[in-house]
Amino acid sequence: MEKPSLLDRVNDWIKRSVTIKLLSIGFLILILLIPTSMLTSLIRERQDVRNEAIREVSSKWGNRQTVGGPVLSIPFWINVKDEKGNTVQEKRFAHFLPDELNIKGEVNPEQRHRGIYVVVLYNAILQVSGKFSIPDIKAAGLTESNCLLDEAFISIGISDLRGIKDNINCKLNDSTLVFGPGIPTHDLFSSGLSFRYPLTSLNALDYSFSINLNGSSNLSFLPLGKVSNVSLNSSWGNPSFEGSFLPDTHAIQSNGFNAKWKVLQLNRNYPQQGVGNFIGTITDNSEENYGMSNLDEAGTFGVRLLLPVDEYLKTMRSVKYCLMFVIITFLTFFFVEVINKRRIHPIQYLLVGFAVCLFYVLLLSISEHLTFNLAYLLSCILILSLISFYAKFIFKNNKLTLVFSALLLLLYGFFYSLLQLEDYALLLGSIGLFLILGTIMTLTRKINWYGEED
Repeated sequence: MEKPSLLDRVNDWIKRSVTIKLLSIGFLILILLIPTSMLTSLIRERQDVRNEAIREVSSKWGNRQTVGGPVLSIPFWINVKDEKGNTVQEKRFAHFLPDELNIKGEVNPEQRHRGIYVVVLYNAILQVSGKFSIPDIKAAGLTESNCLLDEAFISIGISDLRGIKDNINCKLNDSTLVFGPGIPTHDLFSSGLSFRYPLTSLNALDYSFSINLNGSSNLSFLPLGKVSNVSLNSSWGNPSFEGSFLPDTHAIQSNGFNAKWKVLQLNRNYPQQGVGNFIGTITDNSEENYGMSNLDEAGTFGVRLLLPVDEYLKTMRSVKYCLMFVIITFLTFFFVEVINKRRIHPIQYLLVGFAVCLFYVLLLSISEHLTFNLAYLLSCILILSLISFYAKFIFKNNKLTLVFSALLLLLYGFFYSLLQLEDYALLLGSIGLFLILGTIMTLTRKINWYGEED
């Protein structure tokens, strides 16, 4: 009998070495990090496509709306020094916020489709009323001599004017005036409506008007009143109350919600009157600012109409467990190899790893057309069937294949529970990992890793 060569002995050692096998499995796991990172990029790409579809539809209907006002403004002259040191007159504006601001609104939601994507839109009918007290021009540092009372005006801020569906007629004491486009100053609002109201005398003013407004996703308000009362009703069953103030009372049901806010001037960080941008404003019309005052400083509040399920968010959360699925699946194959003396080729490991990654591609693509839960079920059925079919030919043992399939089914069920119980995901995940590690340690306690005789 011919003595095996050195090369044959090395090859035989490599085939039988547990250490080499573990190193090769580790290398395969590193390779699978590439498609795992690609999965994350794919989900973000689909999110961007969805968001672009939402922006396109919203831009034609009306973007997220923020409503502020009304505000009474009085121009005045002030002497300032120019660059050459000469004294010149400059027109500035003193702004007076209302004593009472009452808004009662009915928000009628609507869903539009752009391709496979759903866009949440709404039409809001807002009844606005309240009153202004007598403007205290002396407290604002003004005198009747430098005030342009005949150029006084009342303005309201609306972030996206394209959403206005009807003319806005304001009843002011015994007069009725119509809001026109634009505002003489952007101290408080970059986008809004106004009408001129010459002040023949300084009197208290009662006001009321109605706004028919289209928007998408969000509806927010600025608490400009000394007392601001806002009441909203809607048939949308998935609201999220956002901003600086939560509603004092609210009720949410499957067929709609109602909410009421009461905000006092003491709850905000700016007074009832001031000159210029005294509440801390911005004057750009960027998408982030919505053409309104600095929302953080102004203390906006309102409601966001949520879709019941964000499939991209859940898919992104599920992808975080992809590497763990791969590791557990590979470890299962490895223990079958060690305990049952079944040799499994690295290519077979790699194919099974790709199948695990394919699960998330199926989950993403199916969830764009069906509910996330149904997409998860269908993806599980397809991938478990594929891996179990392949494992049957690898193990050549029906009982072992059945046990392996049951283990995978248990894992997919467990991680589905983690996705549903977001608040308890860390607790359940840590307990699950503890049980998995304990099982592995129990199964491997009698393995002779070095192949030495006792």
